[in-house]
Amino acid sequence: MANKPPGKGRWRKLMDEIPAVDLRTDLPHSARMYDYYLGGKDNFPADRAAADQALHAFPGLRMTARQNRAFLIRATRHLAGELGIRQFLDIGTGIPTSPNLHEVAQEIIPGARVVYADNDPIVLTHARALLTSSSPGRTAYLDADIRDPAKILRAPELLDTLDLTEPVALSLVAIFHFVPDSDDPYGIVDTLVDALPTGSTLTLTHVTPDFAPREVEQLAEIYRKQGIPARPRTHAEVVRFFDGLDLVDPGVRLLHRWRPDDDTPTDVTDAEVGGYGAIARKA
Repeated sequence: MANKPPGKGRWRKLMDEIPAVDLRTDLPHSARMYDYYLGGKDNFPADRAAADQALHAFPGLRMTARQNRAFLIRATRHLAGELGIRQFLDIGTGIPTSPNLHEVAQEIIPGARVVYADNDPIVLTHARALLTSSSPGRTAYLDADIRDPAKILRAPELLDTLDLTEPVALSLVAIFHFVPDSDDPYGIVDTLVDALPTGSTLTLTHVTPDFAPREVEQLAEIYRKQGIPARPRTHAEVVRFFDGLDLVDPGVRLLHRWRPDDDTPTDVTDAEVGGYGAIARKA
């Protein structure tokens, strides 16, 4: 197995093809707003202004973001440590936040292979960090849109890194509440899962209005006014993403209630968290 992360040549080629990326820092962006909620520094005044409006509408948003990250770490540890999965496809990667998925997986399985996919110029500028993999592990970055799953599945970056005859852990974390019904979110998930072999898994998190409907709808409206699609979904609507798959215990639960560990806070309310998460396995 090569020690050099695949896709490095493509990364240079990609940067040659895109010598300048217009980040439109004058407009708020969902990835930079999320970075702000997490206390990151990869955001600009327009992002912070919009994020502060969102926080005013839904004060628990910082907690939601933190618990989403914590869920991702616990889920990845479960996938690598308990299920022994060695391959990961993370779509909707977002701005890198340590520990990244590959860091968590490769701590348990050093040879784990990870493909990150996003179509966001913000993430593109940070992709070098995502391509830094421990030996003998491998990582790659794919510039692609979740709304075109077929393109993702046939991308050379993916096919050079992952073996689609072996189980793959598909990660769709905090992305589908930005995919409106008109883009057929359930069809997108079906296309991706159908292409993966038996033993593969789906990890998904999603904002919900179930516990603070008025506040979450105000939050969604703030995003929509900024030109960012926002579609919170109920428990039943989130469960539907896992149709045909075997849910891993305890099923679709609030983020902080899915296999909590010693670091999971016990003094937060369900309304403050406001998001579901789950893992399901393809039989």
